[in-house]
Formats: sequence, C-alpha cells, structure tokens
Amino acid sequence: MVVYPIITTRHAIGHFMQGNAQTIEQWSRLERVFSFSVSDARKLITCFHEEMKCGLAGQASSLKMIPCYVRRPTGLECGSYLALDLGGTNLRVLAVELDGRGGANISAVSRFVIPEPVMHGSGEALFDFLADGVLLFLEKHGYNLRQNHDLAFTFSFPVEQSAINVGILLNWTKGFTAFGVEGKDVVALLREALVRKNIKNISVTALANDTTGTLMTKSYDDASCDMGVILGTGTNACYSENLHRIPKYSVSDDGEREMVVNLEWGNFDKVEMNGYDQELDRATRNAGLQRMEKMVSGMYLGELARLVILDMIDNGCLLQKKHRYIFEREYSVTTELLSQAAGGEDFLAGFGLENATDHDREAAVRISHIISRRAARIAGTAIAAVVTWMDAGFERHHTVAVDGSLFEKFPGFRTNILHILQELLGDSAEKIALCPAADGSGIGAAIVAAVASGRSGS
Repeated sequence: MVVYPIITTRHAIGHFMQGNAQTIEQWSRLERVFSFSVSDARKLITCFHEEMKCGLAGQASSLKMIPCYVRRPTGLECGSYLALDLGGTNLRVLAVELDGRGGANISAVSRFVIPEPVMHGSGEALFDFLADGVLLFLEKHGYNLRQNHDLAFTFSFPVEQSAINVGILLNWTKGFTAFGVEGKDVVALLREALVRKNIKNISVTALANDTTGTLMTKSYDDASCDMGVILGTGTNACYSENLHRIPKYSVSDDGEREMVVNLEWGNFDKVEMNGYDQELDRATRNAGLQRMEKMVSGMYLGELARLVILDMIDNGCLLQKKHRYIFEREYSVTTELLSQAAGGEDFLAGFGLENATDHDREAAVRISHIISRRAARIAGTAIAAVVTWMDAGFERHHTVAVDGSLFEKFPGFRTNILHILQELLGDSAEKIALCPAADGSGIGAAIVAAVASGRSGS
C-alpha cells in the first residue's frame, strides 16, 4: 500500500507563518473548523450506535437501517444473470457468470449516459429509458428474445424493501428528481416499462443497491467479509446483522439467521457541521438531508473546497480579489481537481491561473488536505461504529469491502481512514481489513439474484 504523507496542523500553520497575523489566524481557523478529533470520533460512535438501535427497531432515526432480504453468499452460487445498474448519471446493463467456486466474470456490458431531462422528467420516461437500455443490450449481444433471463436490478437510492424483489423509493438522491417515483415500487415500475417495450423474456428477480452489491461481491470469495462501504460520488454502507437484533423485522421460519442491512448512512445527522457545510447544504435541492454525505462524498468535497477558496480570497489569504469571479460558479471545483491538488498537482492552472504564486499553489494543496482528511476520518469512524456494533470484543476478523473513487484514487484518503481506526481501536484495528471490491453494482447484483434463487453448484 502506498502511504501518503499527512501534513499535521502544526506543520500546515507553520508553513504559512510568513504571512501577516490575519493570514496566520485565518489558516489556523480553517484547520480548527475542519478538525475531527478522536474525542469527536468517540462521540460520533456513541450517537451512531443509538441511531442504529432506533433504526433497527423502526423508531425515528437518521439511519434508515433497511433490511435487504438477502443473506451473504456461500461462494457456491452459480449461473448466468443479467444486471441492470442505475446509480448515477450512467446506466449499465451487464451479463454476469458465477462459477460456484467464488469466481465471477462479466461477459458482456453496455453503457448509456442518462440525459438530464430524463433524470428530472417523469418516472415513466426514466423507466422507459431503462427498458430501452435492456432491449439494446439484448439485441447488441445476440440474446434470444424468446429465451427467459433473470435480471437483478441495482437501484442505488434509498428504498424500503419488503421482499427481495419489492422496494419502495423513499426519496431521490444524487441529483435525481424524476416525479411519480417516490413512494412507488421501483421493481414494479421497471416491469411495467418492460411490458410497454414488449420485452417479455426478462424476469426481475432481485433488487439491490451498490452498497449491498459491494458486500456480496467480496463475501462471495471471503467468508470474513461482513460489511460493504461505498466511498465515491455518494457514500453508504451495509453489514450483516443477526435477525434477532432487527425488532422491526418479523423473523421467518426459513432457517436464516442473518440478513444484510442497508444503513443509508449518508443521511446520518449527528455529525457537527461548520459554516461551510451549512452554506453548501442550504444551496442543495435536499437541504437538511444527507448531512454526512455532504461532508464525506465525492459529489460535494470539491464544492466545499470552492466555498473555502472564495472565503480565503475574501480574507486576503489566497490569490487576489480580482480572481474571485473564477470560482463563483457552483461546483466548478470538482473532487477530481481536488484529488489532483492533494497529489501535489497545480490545479489552479486549469482555471487560467498559470501565474499563481507558489504560496497560492501550496495553499490549494493544503485546502484539499484539510477537507479530504476530515472526510476520511468521519468515514473511518463510521466504519469503526458498525464493526464495534457487530463485534464489540473483536472476537473475529472483519473484512470491509470498499468501492468508490475516493477510496481507490484520492491521495491519502485510505491512509487517513486507517489512521483514525488505529487511533480509536488500537491493536484491535489489525482485525479490520479494508479491501477493494470493484463493480459491486454489477457482479454483486448477480450474486444477490443467485442467493435469492438458491442456485448453487455441487
């Protein structure tokens, strides 16, 4: 693993000591408002456990704790499945082969960009777009349109499931606003769209989200994997829970002892926001919701940086005031640019500021470190909260499957997660392994369908 250097607060402030007293105080203030101490982390864990308890009991909670009606796989599941993946601005249709020995392979895939009018138009238009994608995939890859195929639907938005193939959309996230969908069963809407498009050979057998899929993908070949985490454009987590710890779920007599639970932790609201967080939140379509997501996920970190840059310009600590207009457009600073800055690249040049001073360039790097470090420490603390909920005494090893560009590509993000785990848990942190689990929304959905169908090899 590549270990990226973490610039401490003392080093960062000292580096800017060459400025005047006001500049020094502004940088010191910025460090303070984005700090997330071990004491803060321990308070968060206590609140997180209380919210988990309430959510599992069906009481008011910012953590929805949604039962997913599926257990972890055994690794013996096998068969061919289609997966339809809707989780962001792109739609994917995939064919997945499971070999029954813990191995999975994507044999075909088609990708479609979802137009803005479809994201914000009618629900019928959105689901017709999904059905069109399925039909184009079948035709492109030579599928027999008379032969039946099972399809797993990856729908990475908050849904209340009442069965493996029934899920009511609670609310849109990730910028979607298509009307006529919230409060409806999204599997039923997809089936209706398939009928409208005269696609008669597809059976939608399972509903999953990318978080559940991430857990299922890794646990297919690693029995110690009991948690899945998304750290990308959005953020979420799921874990394996004992059925008897889910009061709101009526335990069935099918012999199952566990069930995957989707936390929807992006909505966790017991983490304290600073002024920049509040300004960002007020300008969003879902103000007051998804608080943790707005402090952690890739959709918002660049925007947080933009707000900080504007403030530092206004306070005479960065660039010149004549440059302010460059950063006035919302979301013009992307998290990808922030990642480049964290890696030491000159992202200011991309805004036509090739003549920025070394101080300005180093300040941009520092801003990226300050914002991303807090995000990673909050994410790491939430991981610690879930693991200690499952196993307070660390009696076993826990593999945490993680997918997403922040975890995979953002310089120092993974290292900062490991740091807070070590600070919180000491030697017990060695019993937590963070492992990449690519394409949970594709392969993982197929595994969900396989577990639901009970198809296993010998």
